[in-house]
Amino acid sequence: MRNILFFIGLFLLVTTISQAQNSTTAGTFWHPNPTNYKVKHAIEVESLVPMFLTGGYHFAVGYRYKRFRIRASIINGGTYNAETVGINNSSADFKRYYTTSPGVFFGYNVWKNLEIYTYLESHTFKITQKSTSEQQNLKSIDTGLGTSYQIFIGRYFYVQPGVHLYLRADKSANFGSAVYNIPNADISPVIRLGVRLWKKY
Repeated sequence: MRNILFFIGLFLLVTTISQAQNSTTAGTFWHPNPTNYKVKHAIEVESLVPMFLTGGYHFAVGYRYKRFRIRASIINGGTYNAETVGINNSSADFKRYYTTSPGVFFGYNVWKNLEIYTYLESHTFKITQKSTSEQQNLKSIDTGLGTSYQIFIGRYFYVQPGVHLYLRADKSANFGSAVYNIPNADISPVIRLGVRLWKKY
């Protein structure tokens, strides 16, 4: 009986030590150690994948230093109608499409992988009057706030859902029979897929 108890105790001790060693080295696939948000330096690439579903595209590359991150991006919305996310004065008589537009984002991780950020985007919108199909380009410098959360799948891949609030000055386009006024604010849900290409803890 003593031998059995001895071997059970020894087995439990070895198992506990083994688990402790694993937790202090690499952790697990879903819970790596150190955690992903404790990275000191990282380079990440990501994309707003839904843009590809509307015939457009989006690519971004970012550099992270501890809690801070800067990203550069380029977007083309294809047939995505951004007028539907306009606040207050969005128009049912017009459609608004993202043409190829660059942007820069400045973020900070406030808690774990929860990031808040601001941005500056030089958008060129293609405004289409529904009744006549007439189109005009409208340029706008958009800024605003965003928040999103990086959900890592292991060490490298992540999904990052979030929401953006875009703010802009008054802009209009004269179509003769009607004048289009762009909304001063958009609120839009976003979801990005990304890869952490390089990291250093």
